[in-house]
Amino acid sequence: MTVKTSEMLPSVHGGQAAFSIERFNASPALAGVAPLGVKLSPDGTRVTYLVGRQDNQHFYDLWQMEVKSGKKSRLIDADQLVAAALSDEEKARRERQRIYGQGIMAYFWSQDSQAILLPTSDKLYYFSVVTGKVTSLAIGEGFVTDARFSPEGHYVSFVREQNLFTFDLKKNALRQLTRDGGGAIKNAMAEFVAQEEMDRMTGYWWAPDESAIAFTQIDESGVELITRNEIYADGIKLTQQRYPYAGKPNVEIALGVVTLSSGDIDWVSLGEEKDMYLPRVKWLPNSEELSFQWQSRDQHLLDLNVVSRVDLKKPQVLIEEKSHAWVNLNDDLFFLKKQAAFIWASERDGFKHLYLYDLKGQVQRQLTHGQWAVDKLEYVDEKESWVYFTGRKTTVVEKQLYRVPLTGGDIEAVSQLSGTHQIIFAENSPIYLDNFSSLSQPPQISLHNDVGQRLMWIEQNEVIASHPLYPFFGRWQLPEWGEIEAEDGQELVYRLFKPTNFNSKKQYPVVVRVYGGPHAQLVVNAWSEQDYFTQYLLQQGFIVYQLDNRGSANRGTQFEQVIYQHLGNAELNDQLLGVNYLKSLPFVDGNNIAIYGHSYGGYMALMSIFKAPNVFKAAIAGAPVSDWDLYDTHYTERYLGSPQDNAEGYQASSVFPYVQGYESGLLMYHGMADDNVLFENSTRVYKALQDEGKLFQMIDYPGSKHSMRGEKVRNHLYRSLTDFLARQLKGQTE
Repeated sequence: MTVKTSEMLPSVHGGQAAFSIERFNASPALAGVAPLGVKLSPDGTRVTYLVGRQDNQHFYDLWQMEVKSGKKSRLIDADQLVAAALSDEEKARRERQRIYGQGIMAYFWSQDSQAILLPTSDKLYYFSVVTGKVTSLAIGEGFVTDARFSPEGHYVSFVREQNLFTFDLKKNALRQLTRDGGGAIKNAMAEFVAQEEMDRMTGYWWAPDESAIAFTQIDESGVELITRNEIYADGIKLTQQRYPYAGKPNVEIALGVVTLSSGDIDWVSLGEEKDMYLPRVKWLPNSEELSFQWQSRDQHLLDLNVVSRVDLKKPQVLIEEKSHAWVNLNDDLFFLKKQAAFIWASERDGFKHLYLYDLKGQVQRQLTHGQWAVDKLEYVDEKESWVYFTGRKTTVVEKQLYRVPLTGGDIEAVSQLSGTHQIIFAENSPIYLDNFSSLSQPPQISLHNDVGQRLMWIEQNEVIASHPLYPFFGRWQLPEWGEIEAEDGQELVYRLFKPTNFNSKKQYPVVVRVYGGPHAQLVVNAWSEQDYFTQYLLQQGFIVYQLDNRGSANRGTQFEQVIYQHLGNAELNDQLLGVNYLKSLPFVDGNNIAIYGHSYGGYMALMSIFKAPNVFKAAIAGAPVSDWDLYDTHYTERYLGSPQDNAEGYQASSVFPYVQGYESGLLMYHGMADDNVLFENSTRVYKALQDEGKLFQMIDYPGSKHSMRGEKVRNHLYRSLTDFLARQLKGQTE
């Protein structure tokens, strides 16, 4: 394994102005024009994207660039759309998607590239590319979620009041397809753990020929109904929520198929075991067969099933994936149109790789190999017989685009720049948009051909004199990369940022920024707004250090699954090895090292200051999980098993057995309306520390969710964290 970037990071140039917390949270966005929601129209003639306004970076309009001419213009002004306040369901859904902002937040192209659908909270707007007009569709009253075009663009579908609806665009007719939704019954909607943990945000799927829609029906009546206090500045909102705590009942789920011509609903046989998950559903190209992935409650087993609409009671298992720990989910299933075969991603050899199967479930060939991981299947060009994918073949800290022949053979590199490439292919052509960034380049978007040649810039986003970042960029610090060896011999990757105006003869306090949990990777060559606070700390005279411990993503199953049935142990051991390395450096003040993390990182910060108080002078724990009995089924049981079968592991993975080891130097913060890591996680720690007579600090934010959004909230939060670190590690007071 190597962590060297594929080329040296270019140096940065710009002004020498001091960086402020208020500036990195203000508008215009420091990253410059960093579009969101970038798409190619299906016919490949336009690139569309969301751009925040100069005076409010979180208010988005829809822009376009005409591929032929390169001309850019605002396509749709968000002020044309009128919407009510978001429903509670949509607020929660956006929180699951980590979507934050106003104006146009989502849009969908029709297959013929002649129209765009623009959903708001209670309306659906239809934009005609031909006329340039926006009209409101006559869909009636009520909140709308999960709206989209049908595959051929003849209909719009959406969910309202827990039922599935379609709107015929030609006939201007609304139709309700399900009628039993309400209360604990939800049709065509993804349950909480599907949204939060499985990355499945929808509960319905159109057949390619528009003849039918597959949909889930969930029954939440068995899931524990909790009354959650959302504490705001001006009062308390009591919110009832079906929350599936680890070891407790999940929803019961069914999979139906509604035929559009008749309105009849038939149900797929999912087997006798009802306590299971349905993480993925996908139609085959013929619209006559439906695939679904069935996952066991313990997540040791994942089956790919195919069932015919002729007899939905007889699904066939094509692939069975097994693991002694857990089977990771992905979105890399692709059914070929020109041959009876499909591509499937598996970690069966220890790393995620791509395989070609026939429709009987027999492996035809393994397309990718090696001690590295595929990130995502991006595009299949059946005409030219190429499979395009992103992965970590060059280096684990970068995501690059590659291609391999569908018939098997050598892998070719397609992307060229050192950094991270987010890829968006056109639907029917092997041209793609590359949303590229690195630690020295804010996100920029370009259009490329099938071999990676850049055809044109969509947004070059150079940090030149007119760029919002330019006044500060001359003081931007790039990291040093390295590896240290874990106790089991595996290599741990780190990056170390030295302070601005670094002097090798001085000793500096250190802030260890940590996440530490699975399905995440911090040590990467990519632009991130999270690094703005890192750069601010560097200008305040701190070293910032990050290490991806075992359990983190993109390193294979041996690296990831070492945490199985006991969280917070291997992860902390690895972070302590990182601190030992730091203490060996002559410019590190080994007596003044703090650790800071949010969410799983907050959990890691608590475990660190409780279990290793002599190592860390201070800790900042943001929105931490404190007791895994308080977290949801799909995430927690994946790593710890059930609390009934692994009571010892749950106890050892909780922070509470180690509270007595804490001495001093802890700051905790939490959003008081957090519906992901519930506020109770922190209040239990507050009470335990108070009972022990331990002194600590806490900052709780009324109305804030898990992501701690809002300019004023973030200004106060980061100012508070900086003040705490200065007092704890430098002895400074205001």
